[in-house]
Amino acid sequence: MRFLKTLVAAGGAAAVVTALVAAPALADPINSHKAKVTPAAYDIVSVGSESIYAISDQMAWNYNKSVGKKHSAKHPYYYSWDAVPYANQNNTMQKVVLKAGCKKNVRPDGSSAGITALSTYGSTKYKGKTYPCVNFARSSRPRKSTDPAFGPGGDAFVTLWRDAVTYSTTSNSNVPNNLTLAQLKEIFGCSIPAANGFPANTWGALLGKSAKGASDATDPIVPQAGSGTLSFWMETALGFSTDTEPTCGTAANLTTSQQPEENEGLSQYFRDGNKPKGTPNPNVIYPFSIGAWVAQQYHDAKCGKKPKGSENMFGCNENGVLRLNGISGTAPTVKKGKASPVTNPKFPSTFDRFLYAVVPYASTSNHIPAYLNGLLGHKGFFCKQTKVVLAYGFETTPFCGSTS
Repeated sequence: MRFLKTLVAAGGAAAVVTALVAAPALADPINSHKAKVTPAAYDIVSVGSESIYAISDQMAWNYNKSVGKKHSAKHPYYYSWDAVPYANQNNTMQKVVLKAGCKKNVRPDGSSAGITALSTYGSTKYKGKTYPCVNFARSSRPRKSTDPAFGPGGDAFVTLWRDAVTYSTTSNSNVPNNLTLAQLKEIFGCSIPAANGFPANTWGALLGKSAKGASDATDPIVPQAGSGTLSFWMETALGFSTDTEPTCGTAANLTTSQQPEENEGLSQYFRDGNKPKGTPNPNVIYPFSIGAWVAQQYHDAKCGKKPKGSENMFGCNENGVLRLNGISGTAPTVKKGKASPVTNPKFPSTFDRFLYAVVPYASTSNHIPAYLNGLLGHKGFFCKQTKVVLAYGFETTPFCGSTS
């Protein structure tokens, strides 16, 4: 979880990012009024994607600040439950009470888990009125055929912002910085044929005798099952029919609970010999959200260190030993003036993606439930916070608030 303090103009207009001042730590979920809180039955709660939970935390802080002390069933706060506890990213089975009166359930880890929770985590009541325990799910992947349909009784995917996914490697990597789509398909599909005098699925077979670490085997690793980054990378960008761990990688036989969390480079599997403090693995290649990497690299304190200056109050820089790479010669980020980099709008479109809020399909003109329109609609709070979107490494889009 991460926190970047802001000043919010009257009326909930776009936030202006300012330097952080010392403040007490806030509990999960973030609230701008109390250090620890259980959301009320009538409050708005989101769960799901790890790629956008940091910016969602920031949106919660800003939105609740704009609501102020008017908090009531007519003026609910918004709370964003992180994909995993910020103090222990490997705790993927923690049970939490999402709202007052809701049953204790496993904290949804990833886009798919969030979408499932939307229809399965039940409801609670306040003064005789029923409220859902999950109001919307955060998703970093587009709709899948297995998701509830876009229609009555189903779900609507609300477009929010733009991001892109590239591949990350270690600083001592044998992996080139400009792989092509075709090469990435061979690497993650474990289908590099023997060539150039080297065995199948080695850098020499893929790149020739001059390749760095030519005789070393490639080591493709992907995030945990249910991750939106996982399904986007494997199914949408690379076009595979499945999103399981590559059989030629060192993480091939891991259980779901052992798999690396998306958008982190701290896992032992990114180091030689799977040792937590071992030398970074020069053959590992791992998909990573560009926006999430930027948010951590430029706004989070080092893990184990207290935030200072303009660094976020929550979480830490989990990029670890991993850095971003370009694809087909196009850099993953661009820098505009003194601000931190953002996702390169010219990055190959194959790896470009939208980020979504998934809501129950409504009969309204935009199919967003009326009570969520002020938050997620085209003229809603999420679409107005353009400076926050850019500060967190993502890109805005004129499609913000549209549904499909």
